[in-house]
Amino acid sequence: MIYKFKSAASGDVIMLAPNAELMLRLLGREPAAQGIIEPVAMPGAMAALLAAIEQESATPAPEEDAEPLRPPVSLRQRLWPMLELLRRAHAADKPVVWGV
Repeated sequence: MIYKFKSAASGDVIMLAPNAELMLRLLGREPAAQGIIEPVAMPGAMAALLAAIEQESATPAPEEDAEPLRPPVSLRQRLWPMLELLRRAHAADKPVVWGV
């Protein structure tokens, strides 16, 4: 499944289901085919995503011989487009929706 996050304040953000569902869980939401993030909830949503990124960044890098502890594409890289969408939508006082 593909999630398409939309807002009148910016372009769309498209994420594959595993990444989108992880992001929604980081926001304290159950993954759903449809949803909305209201502007009033965006500061908390951005803070939650940034906290998850910081937590991942604090994980030590693996030794060369060891199993990798972090995925090859970091959470920071995966969530940056969504953070930008939330920032722009919040500044414009517009919701972010998906599945509609």
